[in-house]
Amino acid sequence: MAMNVEKIMGRVFEPVKARHRKRDTMLYALGVGAGQPDPTDPQDLRLTYEQGLEALPTMAVTLCSPPGFWVAEPEFGINWKMMLHGEQRLTLLKPLPADGELIGQEKVEAICDKGEGKGAIMLISRTLKDAASDETIAIVEASAFLRGDGGCGGTTDNPPKPHAIPERTADLSVVLPTRPEQALIYRLSGDYNPLHVDPAVAKSGGFERPILHGLCTYGIAARALIRALGSGVPSRLRRFDVRFSSPVYPGETVVTEIWNEGAGKAAFRCLVLERNVVVINNGYAEFVE
Repeated sequence: MAMNVEKIMGRVFEPVKARHRKRDTMLYALGVGAGQPDPTDPQDLRLTYEQGLEALPTMAVTLCSPPGFWVAEPEFGINWKMMLHGEQRLTLLKPLPADGELIGQEKVEAICDKGEGKGAIMLISRTLKDAASDETIAIVEASAFLRGDGGCGGTTDNPPKPHAIPERTADLSVVLPTRPEQALIYRLSGDYNPLHVDPAVAKSGGFERPILHGLCTYGIAARALIRALGSGVPSRLRRFDVRFSSPVYPGETVVTEIWNEGAGKAAFRCLVLERNVVVINNGYAEFVE
């Protein structure tokens, strides 16, 4: 069955209200490696200790998602087994509360057809508002690469270009470890895809063993940028964009290379130390001064 672009673009998502508590905030932080290698590190204690607890801004990408795996519903005709998470973008208008209730509104923004045999790009956004004040807290945007759906008849417009990495040596780098059981912890924040825990599923997907969630690596990168440029203060991060390029295996070491671009702006990318493979590319971050 061919992908039904009209039906996908017309899909109406019900608002999702969700309450997260301090326990959820701490669990998310542990899932993206906070407390490693030093559980008493003051910067990580901001994320893991209820006294003065602050939310890591990237937790917003896990909140108020529509229930279920809607892209697999037959009526849309998406070849979902060929779908890859391409890019992730996050804009914070206000600091994410460590304990709060939010309302999320999802929307398919566009489907960019790259042509027969070349796949398509689906752009999705989710707006998060404070349930009590109706103030917008964050805008979460993602792109999915639909490798098996080229020639679907979507728009021929090109998706937004990723941020360019400077052609010079990075200004600084941050090295952060992951644990062998990192994916087992991260999945408790809501992503139960068996690819990240079941060896048989991982092998069927072409991986030697279960891989780390891309959004876990995303959170690790955020910790690195906040540590390097945000003085360890999570609420200073206001934008965080990446392109996923390769998976991380739990237990590997993530090296985040950072280029200062002035006025609270930075480009970055992440590599796995053990394999010298770029796992996040075209990263872009903004901080409030």
